Amino acid sequence: MVTRVTTPGNYSAVLANLISAQKRQQDAGEKVATQRNGTDLKDYARQSELLTAMRSVQQRLDVFKDQNQLIADKLATQDTGLTRVADAAQQVRQIMSEALASGRVDTLVEDIQAQMNNAVEGMNARYGGKYVFSGGQVDTRPVTATALSDLTAGPPIASFFKNDTFPVQAKLDESTTVTTGVLASDIGTPMLTAFQSFETFNQGASGPFTGAMTAAQKTFLEAQLAGWDQIRSDVTIVTAHNGANQKRVETVGVDLGTRANSLAGMVGNITDADMGEASAALQQAQLSVQSAAYVFQSLKESSLLNFLR
Repeated sequence: MVTRVTTPGNYSAVLANLISAQKRQQDAGEKVATQRNGTDLKDYARQSELLTAMRSVQQRLDVFKDQNQLIADKLATQDTGLTRVADAAQQVRQIMSEALASGRVDTLVEDIQAQMNNAVEGMNARYGGKYVFSGGQVDTRPVTATALSDLTAGPPIASFFKNDTFPVQAKLDESTTVTTGVLASDIGTPMLTAFQSFETFNQGASGPFTGAMTAAQKTFLEAQLAGWDQIRSDVTIVTAHNGANQKRVETVGVDLGTRANSLAGMVGNITDADMGEASAALQQAQLSVQSAAYVFQSLKESSLLNFLR
């Protein structure tokens, strides 16, 4: 049997080859340009479900990473506030010790008031516009006392604290939840009580603190030193606990980063194109297009119509 060769048939075959080569060139070009094996899940066929699952995990890890950064920043703010409160307690003790050593109390009340201001501002620290020592009431200033005289005006010490009783908790990852919040009333009640005792004495029969120190004032100040040592120690312990939480958040953050990088590598093994292979495929596709175009042009020039003209 003799196969019949016709010009239309040849054109059709060559044109089909040219279109196919152009499609391969386009696909290879997209792979080189995007450095991806596909543009959507249907391009990955049997691996689409696996990719969907891995990307879901990636999104969850990204949420935890962003949340941990916020928690780390908040804990850093708490550390600054707690350190300020502890330093104020230490300074109060130092001021009283210096007064005892010099026998003079000329500026004692003013110096103690300045340290009360520092301590209150530390307990009213904010992060992102929210009070960090207010428990759940983050929009409420936790400590309202501003002057030593406020503490002896009649209201109980507890009335100067506006925080609630629920320390903030944070979920660091799928299985780790820690209590990161510190309540202003927990760290400030003993301190404001000590300030109240000082101001009560200052306003009492053995006050005020001015000029040369009296025997009664000396006895009172000597008795106050141990109390301020304990206040500073207690706040320092809370600060250390806050530091431990900072370290824990940092450790979990490193673990989340490691997991995210590992997962990204697994996804990349599926989605990322082998650039050497993709470049070779593009060159081969380009050569196929050129060859098909050349054959098409040659066929056109060898058409019988050219001999019948």
